[in-house]
Amino acid sequence: MTDQRKQTLQELQERFGAKLEMEERSPKRIYVLVDKTDVPDVIRFMFQEQGARLCTASGIDGRWGVEIIYHFSYDGQNMIVSLKTLVEKPFLKIQSVATFLPAANWIEREIHEMLGVEFIGHPDMRRLLLPDDWPEGEYPFRRS
Repeated sequence: MTDQRKQTLQELQERFGAKLEMEERSPKRIYVLVDKTDVPDVIRFMFQEQGARLCTASGIDGRWGVEIIYHFSYDGQNMIVSLKTLVEKPFLKIQSVATFLPAANWIEREIHEMLGVEFIGHPDMRRLLLPDDWPEGEYPFRRS
């Protein structure tokens, strides 16, 4: 791992300390586990202060909730940091990051539509992929 990558991860760890759990899968691929309540602060720091770019986010329906993974690229460092959090069932709610990170707008809408996660404060939760007559409360990517 390069010194610049180490410094970036050290800054993240110093800023959020015990709130993060880091897992290095390779020198270029880091996973960071964080509680859903800390997601906006961590993402704001990564985006606004460290210059990370949101590539995409993904949602995975599991037994206890929906795991949301925000994938960030640190382009100048050739490193991907994936921020993972669990939104517990049955209350699938998390604060939106689209309020300060416009690139999250459509992907949060997609995760909402397909998995039923409510992104609190999202600026525009109109339907994105499903037809207008799709039944409310039915989510195509849910296990049930």
